[in-house]
Amino acid sequence: MASAIKRATTSSKPAPAPAAAAPGKPGLEISPLAVPFPTIPPIGGVEIATGRAGFYKHERDDLVVFSFARGTTCAGVFTRHKVGSAPVDWCKRHLGAEDGGQDVRALVVNAGCANAFTGKAGADAARRTASEVAKRFGCRQRDVMLASTGVIGVVLDDRKIAARLHEIEAGLNADNWARAGQAIMTTDTFPKGSYAECDIEGHTVRIAGIAKGSGMIAPDMATMLAFIVTDAAISPAVLRALLGLHVRTTFNSVTVDGDTSTNDTALLFATGASGAPRIGRVGDRRLKDFSRALDQVMLDLAHQLVRDGEGATKFVKVTVDGAASPASARKLAKSIA
Repeated sequence: MASAIKRATTSSKPAPAPAAAAPGKPGLEISPLAVPFPTIPPIGGVEIATGRAGFYKHERDDLVVFSFARGTTCAGVFTRHKVGSAPVDWCKRHLGAEDGGQDVRALVVNAGCANAFTGKAGADAARRTASEVAKRFGCRQRDVMLASTGVIGVVLDDRKIAARLHEIEAGLNADNWARAGQAIMTTDTFPKGSYAECDIEGHTVRIAGIAKGSGMIAPDMATMLAFIVTDAAISPAVLRALLGLHVRTTFNSVTVDGDTSTNDTALLFATGASGAPRIGRVGDRRLKDFSRALDQVMLDLAHQLVRDGEGATKFVKVTVDGAASPASARKLAKSIA
């Protein structure tokens, strides 16, 4: 079965934002380039819940928790900023361990506080958050991934997250993708999601993702969070290779204002719930359709980030033909953009 995005691809014509959507910050107008949030069916092996931790003064969800089945694998790519945030450092350390990404059980995302430039106090807050979630889900701290976005220079008040974990756990279900996309927004004006399917040896495999990021989007990702989940069974090493391959032509190929950030995070999770055979080798031919579908999801999300750039009224795609190498083509395209 050919892979395909499960909504109309983005076009040059503005589309209305979803009826339930509202800008992440009061007073913002929804981008004229906004696209509707897609219909995302349940992805086996993952449940999601959102809640209000109170990082914003106004009423809105600002906390998302993903709960993953045992054996879920994970890989990530992160900011190249010289000073990463505490959540970025946490994820890089544990995913980079010898057996990192083999059994990730939860992802916690908060909006409103970036927990960046916060030193040891910020690192301690990240560790305590992972510890509280690990107790709740019966796993190790290292199997909890973290991500934050928002105000820089303020230490995360992890007590706000801990106080909401009980109600968050009670609200877990497989249909909260749109709510999650809304909850991670900061200066975004519409939630961003994408969905695709592919075939692996007769098994239908699903891939879904959400992302946020409005201003400060530049080469090598900036003020951008992206979380992609599939029910395929794929080893962490293969996930790393796929993510590294496709991030270059998707998230790392967009620019809005040329700035970079401390909190860039893109995480790819594979729950293995589809029943498709496990893939543990990068060169496995069975990855062909999956790789294509993953690229579609990542490119779709990257395009939506551009459509929601602060003050954006035009969506421009630069195509370079005849360049000596992909690197030179990227350099030329970015000089124009």
